[in-house]
Amino acid sequence: MELLGQLGTGFVVALSPDNLFYCFVGVLIGTLVGVLPGIGPIAAMSLLLPATFAIPPTGAVIMLAGIYYGSMYGGSTTSILVRIPGEAASVVTCLDGHEMAKQGRAGAALFVAAIGSFFAGTVALVGLILVAPLMITVALAFGPAEYCALMLLGLCLIAYLSQASVIKSLVMAGIGLVLGLVGIDSINALPRLTFDRLELLDGIGLVPVVMGLFGVAEIFKNLEQGTDRTVVESKVGRLWLTSTDWIQSRWAIVRGTALGFVLGILPGGGAVISSFVSYAMERRLSKTPERFGKGAIEGVAGPEAANNAAAGSAFIPLMTLGIPPNAVLALLLGALIIHNVPVGPTMITQRPDLFWGVVASMYVGNVMLLVLNLPLIGLWVKCLQVPYGILFPLILLFCCIGVYATSGQIFDLYVMIAFGVGGWLVARWGYEPAPLVLGFVLGPMFENNLRKALILSRGSWMTFIERPISAFFVLASAIILATALVPWINAKRKEIAVEG
Repeated sequence: MELLGQLGTGFVVALSPDNLFYCFVGVLIGTLVGVLPGIGPIAAMSLLLPATFAIPPTGAVIMLAGIYYGSMYGGSTTSILVRIPGEAASVVTCLDGHEMAKQGRAGAALFVAAIGSFFAGTVALVGLILVAPLMITVALAFGPAEYCALMLLGLCLIAYLSQASVIKSLVMAGIGLVLGLVGIDSINALPRLTFDRLELLDGIGLVPVVMGLFGVAEIFKNLEQGTDRTVVESKVGRLWLTSTDWIQSRWAIVRGTALGFVLGILPGGGAVISSFVSYAMERRLSKTPERFGKGAIEGVAGPEAANNAAAGSAFIPLMTLGIPPNAVLALLLGALIIHNVPVGPTMITQRPDLFWGVVASMYVGNVMLLVLNLPLIGLWVKCLQVPYGILFPLILLFCCIGVYATSGQIFDLYVMIAFGVGGWLVARWGYEPAPLVLGFVLGPMFENNLRKALILSRGSWMTFIERPISAFFVLASAIILATALVPWINAKRKEIAVEG
């Protein structure tokens, strides 16, 4: 009863006219940030952080939080319509979402993304309220060895993302790992792989990489087919899902929600990894895995639910321990500090109005996002009627604006173009860009935790086996990699036997 009373107090705070306005502004900006390729919640929150100085602390945090989870909603729109991820967590949505659009099912793809996002956001909120203490205890048991083993598991799951060749998928992941090492070494502070370029000291930015691989490369591929056509030649189709769509997507949404909630709590997990792992899991569990990459609705429902659940559960360590699990919530932590709000366990006791007000506002914000996004689906699908000869310069413009707005460096535009050309070429040879992005994201975290674990164990690799949680992840990684490679090896043997 005490919990219900505190939550009721939170809704009183969240439903006040001022906080309702701040919540609406946050989710609206978040949706726009998600729709516009390349900008992302980090850039938006960084630009708006000074504007919150004149806002009461509760309203400021509610607005900034709305930008964060609102961007997860909006990020699927351009992924589905023009195969450009509006936000990094929507990279996987490009694979099947855009294929559905080309088949005349853009409305269904956008609808299931919105419904999955709302369901996941609601469940994540309930989990934040009820399961936070238990999940925090589990998260505190993770050290460098456990995080390293978790990253290894994520990298092994890349094998399941491959639509054709496991080896090609692993090669792309390896390239992503190497690219993630560019910049200053986090242990000894020495530059590496920078080729004496000052612009590379901070590493290669994720935004130009993603915009190049999924935006510019898509333009090049479409230009090969000529510009005298629309983006999608078939009809848009109805928005409401068929009974088959509901059956195929319902359990994907549930599984994606559960997976995203757990991974969102862990530092290094987050929405990006959750969406990749959810896609891999759905493809593995499917009785018809060959449909993935060709317009499988589960490939949209699962990852979209996962990234939104991860966005919600990421608030657990931030609000209760004062530990931001990702860069976006690190900005939110900075906003709390600027407003002199106590962070960590004391927030609940010293500022219960802010804590429970923000929690309640997340549900209010999810309802606002559903109301905002569902009516706009018809507007978004109208984009498909724009001739590609007109649309592709606009896409390129949005990519350039997004990349430049993130860093303010012309060099990143060159990086985007380079990855665009590279993504276009490797796609012609049957390689996929998604494993490269996952390897690029996981690479630095994997390396840092690996080196920390070895330093703490004085160079003993047995630390990964002696610790139960890391041993479990290592064993799971070995099993996954073996099950992915054995069928490929057997197929090669049969080909050699036939040729012989």
